[in-house]
Amino acid sequence: MAFTYFFRDSQTLDIIVKHLVPFVSGKQKIKIWDAGCASGQEPYTLAILLAEEMNPFALKNVKIYATDLDISNQFGEIIRTGIYPYQELQRIPKDLFEKYFIKYDNEHNFQISKELRHMISFKREDLLTLQPVDNDISLVLCKNVLLHQTPAQRVDIIKMFYNTLSKGGFLAMEHTQKLPDELRNLFEPVVSNAQIYKKL
Repeated sequence: MAFTYFFRDSQTLDIIVKHLVPFVSGKQKIKIWDAGCASGQEPYTLAILLAEEMNPFALKNVKIYATDLDISNQFGEIIRTGIYPYQELQRIPKDLFEKYFIKYDNEHNFQISKELRHMISFKREDLLTLQPVDNDISLVLCKNVLLHQTPAQRVDIIKMFYNTLSKGGFLAMEHTQKLPDELRNLFEPVVSNAQIYKKL
């Protein structure tokens, strides 16, 4: 399984939410694509942060597409049920853990709230097919994936992200993954301390 955990790189996620929430204000459908979601810790962390910043009515308009190649063939069930062992949840701030998780069984497993589970839809997908999950996406989050691709493949994938983003939508990547020079005319950086870009 891919290595990840809840609230990984939370600084970048906080910046994303800060810029995304005003951008999607008033939208009837708010679509987010987490490309390379592993077993769901990242999209669920994002869902928690959005739930903290958005009013309940707006939050109901959010749909997070969580996709991964999923060689283990286990991610879909984990994400659908939202059940995780307690030892994987200890990085979550206590107040948020108590707010969004409930004890599931006597085996020290906890389940994330139904409200957040309904926001996330998992699909097994290979980014190299260059097939987007939908159009008019407000945010594409793609971390720890592009480093496994060749430079040419990265360009093709990011072009695909560009085409599926709504006007002014956001692309967020791993902090070590720079935007290829040949694509700099497609995006503008949002901040200087994270790889977050806005579609031009």
